Amino acid sequence: MTELTRPSTASDTGTRGFDLFGFLARYGMVIVLALLMAFNLAYTQNFATMQTLNVNLTQVCTIVIVAVGMTLVIATGGIDLSVGSLMAISGALAPMIFMGKIFPIDNIYVAVTLAMSASILVASLFGLFNGWLVARFRIQPIVATLVLFIAGRGIAQVMTNGNLQTFRVPQFQWIGLARPFNIPAQVIIMMMLVAGAAWILKRTVFGRSILAVGGNEKASELAGIDVPKIKLSVYAISGSCAGLAGLIVIAINSSSDANLVGSGMELDAIAAVAVGGTLLSGGKATIIGTLLGALTIQLVRYTLLANGVPDAAALVVKAIIIAFAVWLQQQHRT
Repeated sequence: MTELTRPSTASDTGTRGFDLFGFLARYGMVIVLALLMAFNLAYTQNFATMQTLNVNLTQVCTIVIVAVGMTLVIATGGIDLSVGSLMAISGALAPMIFMGKIFPIDNIYVAVTLAMSASILVASLFGLFNGWLVARFRIQPIVATLVLFIAGRGIAQVMTNGNLQTFRVPQFQWIGLARPFNIPAQVIIMMMLVAGAAWILKRTVFGRSILAVGGNEKASELAGIDVPKIKLSVYAISGSCAGLAGLIVIAINSSSDANLVGSGMELDAIAAVAVGGTLLSGGKATIIGTLLGALTIQLVRYTLLANGVPDAAALVVKAIIIAFAVWLQQQHRT
């Protein structure tokens, strides 16, 4: 038997050792979530109640919805700083339509359907604009999306003249307040979106193309992948996710404030993606990891606040978790 065909022995595999960083990168979030839940069950009053579960889930839903689109963008090696502003635009446009401020619509169901569809479509088109800047002009994604990060909220404020829009329209607010089967509607929407995105990323040619572009853009082009089309698509999806999240936020609040809707959301979404295990350099992504990352950050914040720790300290802890997650990614790659 030649040296090339010599089978590996037990001693060969034993010298490889245990990959601690790889193990933590793969299972770290699950371990942290389990430890947080164990701590809260032992020390936090009223943690094991449906009310606490609903509070945490409803607070994390919009972050997860936006983070799903952000995961796809980051998987291509990009980033989207405009999602918070797109939420504000969507949240400003919808009430203007179903309250008849643009043109009167007699049937409220038609008005609500048009308002929701148009708002998500407009946010998607703005996302497409981001993708166009990145794919057509090869502008760095952080710079390209900074345009709407700055201008988008200004557009929303101009649309509403800076005024608070208040409303009470049950036909629209079901998206944020309804509880079918005693489950918040936004939780159902979130889980459907997570399941669909996870399936696309793992089981479709489009999903594999996203990862290929993020892993090696030049090789993807040589392999026949339409890289500009992939980039346009993921930024459009990110925009539509932000638009949907904006509708949920204003439905819950029964009002739309262009100054506040989506404020800081881009940072929360990026944090969830990074903590969840998606490589910020692209090429590797996990939607389920993003969900776990968002839940972990939310549970850390809830744990600290429920035990008397100020919110400012909770932000510091969140920053430490994000920094550790990024450091762990780098260690696992080296």
